[in-house]
Amino acid sequence: MRRRSLLIAVPAGLVTLAACGDGESDSSKASESASPSAPDGSAAPSPKIVDGPLPAITEGVKFGEKPTVEKGSGEPSKDLAVKTVIAGSGRTIAENDFVVAHYLGQVWATAKVFDNSYDRKSPLAIQLAQGSIIDGWRYALAGKKTGSRVEMAVPPTWGYGTQGNEQAGIKGTDTLVFVVDVQDAFNAKSSAKGTEVAQDDIGLPKVGTDTDGKAPDIEVPDAAAPKKLVSSYVIEGDGPKVGAEDSVLVQYKGVLWDGGKEFDSTYSREQLTSFSLQQVVKGWAQGLTGKKVGSRVLIVIPPELGYGDNPPQGSDIKKDSTLVFSVDILAKL
Repeated sequence: MRRRSLLIAVPAGLVTLAACGDGESDSSKASESASPSAPDGSAAPSPKIVDGPLPAITEGVKFGEKPTVEKGSGEPSKDLAVKTVIAGSGRTIAENDFVVAHYLGQVWATAKVFDNSYDRKSPLAIQLAQGSIIDGWRYALAGKKTGSRVEMAVPPTWGYGTQGNEQAGIKGTDTLVFVVDVQDAFNAKSSAKGTEVAQDDIGLPKVGTDTDGKAPDIEVPDAAAPKKLVSSYVIEGDGPKVGAEDSVLVQYKGVLWDGGKEFDSTYSREQLTSFSLQQVVKGWAQGLTGKKVGSRVLIVIPPELGYGDNPPQGSDIKKDSTLVFSVDILAKL
């Protein structure tokens, strides 16, 4: 039995992005981390949310610092205890949003830390949706603002259930304490933010620049496809540059050069996607490396950097297809 993260399901998508010969996305890699899985089964009833009790945070008290949390004192609440330790001023988080957050989780009665993202130096990117994350997080974070530190005590009903998780040292009677630093939040309408860049090359596709959350138009020219990889800004953001080993959270749309038919899109699924650049086709990895967060990027991928003569089964991609993508880089993970 593999240990899994707070994820209880791998997000849809990435079928047409996964590198040849490697069937796992970054989301599936995350599922093998040291953190426990949430249980399968029917949804619990909505909890009553109370202010406490909650154990004190004694070290790492600033937003973004790895916290040290005391052992719980006495009996924990049977309800979901939630406290905003640091109030952020960003956008309000809603159910089904995609949150990017650092977190630490420990057992109330023993203060045993069973998982934390701070040591991995990689925040969790996860949708606050039933079937994707434990219910305690869904209810505790909804309505909070990005930039907030939230502490919660999650009883088994809204955590991992009466079965607990033996691998992680969680018993079915354990209440769990989490400290969560919400760095950002995105939803299916999130788009690039930045400065439009002139698209002057008449031999390349033109990508729409609207940032209203709708899929941009991609106009493929009636011309021969380029033989080399094309990666250029449509909108240039002002965030950090993406490294070759980074993971990213994106919106994207893909069309075929030949005919301009759409074959994949996060907009159509109404769900963002995160992945490691080490686990996608070479054209994506090379095309996004060095680009800034917040940007919309046009990527044209020749067959040898895409799927060549081995396209994904069940897709509209044919052998030796040139692929055209519009990619909004929302966050670097």
